[in-house]
Amino acid sequence: MTALPRYVLITPARNEAEFIELTLKSVVAQTVRPLKWVIVSDGSTDGTDEIVSKYAAEYPWIELLRMPERRERHFAGKVLAFNAGQAKVRDLPYEVIGSLDGDISFEPDYFSFLLGKLAEDPGLGLVGTPFHEESSHTYDYRFASIEHVSGACQVWRRECLEEIGGYVPVKGGLIDHIAVLTARMKGWKTRTFTDKVCNHHRAMGTAQQSLLVSRFKNGAKDYAIGNHPIWELFRTTYQMTKRPFVVGGLMVGFGYFWSLIRRVERPVSRELMAFQRRQQMRRLISLPTGSRAPRDQSLASSS
Repeated sequence: MTALPRYVLITPARNEAEFIELTLKSVVAQTVRPLKWVIVSDGSTDGTDEIVSKYAAEYPWIELLRMPERRERHFAGKVLAFNAGQAKVRDLPYEVIGSLDGDISFEPDYFSFLLGKLAEDPGLGLVGTPFHEESSHTYDYRFASIEHVSGACQVWRRECLEEIGGYVPVKGGLIDHIAVLTARMKGWKTRTFTDKVCNHHRAMGTAQQSLLVSRFKNGAKDYAIGNHPIWELFRTTYQMTKRPFVVGGLMVGFGYFWSLIRRVERPVSRELMAFQRRQQMRRLISLPTGSRAPRDQSLASSS
């Protein structure tokens, strides 16, 4: 049997008291535990710290790191929290590092499964699984790329994450998406393995906003990451088949084309945007035959 690489986990957590104990129980139950798990409380005020402290007192490989409280909630803060946690494990002898949200749960062999995939293929730089939400269905992978890895749990080969320079602190989001695209652009393979799934307990993008506002913002993010307009038309149509039917998809399209009309500045390089669009056009060409483009991105996903 191939030896599994050693791993550490980082969880940026901001006011996750409602769900973080589910994540704690899932990691504690793993058949292969991490060398270290740093949970970075990003100014939490809802009891998150107390819940984590209880587990840290029982399991010495769990550490709570508190960040200063901040008023504004944005994705750049998540990157700063992740970086603070990463600094805590810098000197540990690990080969794999996982970015784990504080509102998911999974089976006891979840990480051993993903570590095994990395051990089998040295070209894999990032692995993960689909996530399931009670309010929606897991992605239909006839229409979604297995090369996009959800930000709910991204398991990185250390070498890969360091080569891409880590996550980019973009306030408006896209941090997971940019990291995946950059890894692929640099020649690493990224892969979602559909054999397993994790459960995401908070609907994506609804922490402080309505579902329709979330869909509008997803469209704006699609523009920001550089999605091709033709691709976005297909994505909008696809999203119209999901709840809330029609209007949800229209809001995605409205968010994208509103940003396009206003010529909003994008947080990604021209090189990365060109890479993204080439992959999307390959994906569209492959759709009529049901084949997969060698490099693509999901019609269903938006980081």
